[in-house]
Amino acid sequence: MRHRRIAELMTREVVSVRGDAPFKEIARVLSRHRVTAVPVEDGGNRVIGMVSEGDLLRKTADQAAGPGDLPTAPGIEAWERAKAEGTRAEELMSAPAVCAGPDWTVAEAARLMEVQGIKRLVVVDDEDRLAGIVSRRDLLGVFLRQDDDIRREIVEEVLGDTLRLDPASLTVDVRDGRVDLTGKLPFRGMIPAVERMCATVDGVVSVSSTRLAYDIDDTGQGGGRS
Repeated sequence: MRHRRIAELMTREVVSVRGDAPFKEIARVLSRHRVTAVPVEDGGNRVIGMVSEGDLLRKTADQAAGPGDLPTAPGIEAWERAKAEGTRAEELMSAPAVCAGPDWTVAEAARLMEVQGIKRLVVVDDEDRLAGIVSRRDLLGVFLRQDDDIRREIVEEVLGDTLRLDPASLTVDVRDGRVDLTGKLPFRGMIPAVERMCATVDGVVSVSSTRLAYDIDDTGQGGGRS
């Protein structure tokens, strides 16, 4: 099966700033390009971090405090205070940047975003140079695949090429990304494998195998749909 790669979904024209970019230049870049964060590059065009509106707002919040204001919360880390006092991108940025490679699959990128709790990934090449950026919205694009394309991939690549099943023994119905499998398999133990493989096809929302029957129960569980 062919999973879509990040290189097919990412935005290639990405605005960035250098590590020595001053605060106001970063603010102008964010405003001019209507983005909330940009990658930070060193002198060799390697990505070293990300600077966001939130990073800049730390300084605003820090400067807003006056003599009569409440003292800084005791839980504030030293690195957060240092960032609030920073004046250049390399001092303000979050580092290291959370990055992905252009050959990553949608599933790999989505998993990293979920673990890190972020909305976008910087895409870099083998030398850590900026190649693009991919967002949650970009990843959701795989669910815009046509049902006919999804069905064709399941029938030809999953059932035919990978599992070596007779396509005539199974019926695959796809509606709005929901896959419904009907027919008969040689063994009961194949049902979970078929479900898992169909679920990994790009654009699949859910898989139902309740109408799948089988010839032989090789699981020893008894009962079933033979």
